[in-house]
Amino acid sequence: MRAITVTEPGGPEVLSLFEIDRPTAQPGQVLIRTVAAGVNRADLLQRQGHYPPPKGESDILGLEVSGHIAEVGEGVAGWAIGDPCVALLAGGGYAEYVAVPAGQVIAPPPGVDLVTAGALIEVAATVVSNMDHVHLTRGETLLVHGGAGGIGSFAIQYGKAQGCTVATTAGSPQKLAVCRDLGADIALDYHDDWVGQLRDATGGRGADVILDIMGAKYLDANLRSLAVGGRQVTIGLQGGVKGELNLGLLLSKRGTITATSLRFRPAAEKAAICRRVAEEVWPLIAAGTIRLAGETRFPIEDVQRAHAHLAGGENVGKVVLTF
Repeated sequence: MRAITVTEPGGPEVLSLFEIDRPTAQPGQVLIRTVAAGVNRADLLQRQGHYPPPKGESDILGLEVSGHIAEVGEGVAGWAIGDPCVALLAGGGYAEYVAVPAGQVIAPPPGVDLVTAGALIEVAATVVSNMDHVHLTRGETLLVHGGAGGIGSFAIQYGKAQGCTVATTAGSPQKLAVCRDLGADIALDYHDDWVGQLRDATGGRGADVILDIMGAKYLDANLRSLAVGGRQVTIGLQGGVKGELNLGLLLSKRGTITATSLRFRPAAEKAAICRRVAEEVWPLIAAGTIRLAGETRFPIEDVQRAHAHLAGGENVGKVVLTF
């Protein structure tokens, strides 16, 4: 089968298409023939040598795919060869076939074509699991960084669906317009004093929940933006891994700062999250409550260009590789 391999850590030029052995479905797994694979910033980090897969998992890039069931492993029920599906992976998505624990495979959302569905489950699982983690509650204010990206564009709409006021940051008038169109109540240019503007827009209260993709760079600004009793969950480190934290300010706000990684969770936890996505998110997409924020498609042969596009900072929505 064809698969993308990383010849050495580096830029997009280290990605190459090779022929490798096709996997088989082990007990408890299904084998998926890939139609599309989502491209995520975690893939860029892994390509650079900064985000190795969990021990025992494929070192092929790719954390989500869509496709059709090609083989059903021993002990797996509910799937038949040819069934359409989407899957949450720990790795292996940039390949024509991928073997996945059956609990991490669900049907695609109704009415969504399989290519588009190939870039949905990772963002849905990330947002839902983290909003559950910090107990996002109706009536609260949610601050989403990077609102025009894959995670951000989904999180804005999910927050609105939960009855929250949603604030977001983005870096251009065009991206801010996208955020407003998706339902953001407060759209802030991160080149400006977004902390002060958020405080003004919330009557001095700040955000009850912050979904943070930046890490160290925004640590102080996020803390100053938290409401009393606020919770921040960090899911990305685009702004670095080490920062200085004012514990006195955190204490005075009775705040919580936490961080999670979806990729390294046990299979049973991932299966529970996938079930939650199917039960909670797919109906919102089917009803039009959550709209798809757009995607840019590249054939698998253009994987280098796909990575360069995502890294360039102009992307809106998701990037998808097609087979």
